Amino acid sequence: MHKCPTCGAHADRKAHPFCSTRCAEVDLGRWFQGTYAIPAFDSADDTIVENLLVSSNSGSQDNEEC
Repeated sequence: MHKCPTCGAHADRKAHPFCSTRCAEVDLGRWFQGTYAIPAFDSADDTIVENLLVSSNSGSQDNEEC
C-alpha cells in the first residue's frame, strides 16, 4: 500500500495518493505558495545555448589535439 506524500500515513483510495482530503489540500497549497517548483529557463535567452555550444566545442577541441 502507498504512503501519503504529505504525512506518511497509509493512502486512502478516496483521496489517492493522499491519506485524506486535508493532506491533498495541504499539498495543493504548497504548489500555490511556490514551495514546489519545476525548474525552467527562459527560451528566449540565447546565452544559455551559446554557453552550451562553447562548452561542447571546447571539449571536442581537446580531443582533436591528442
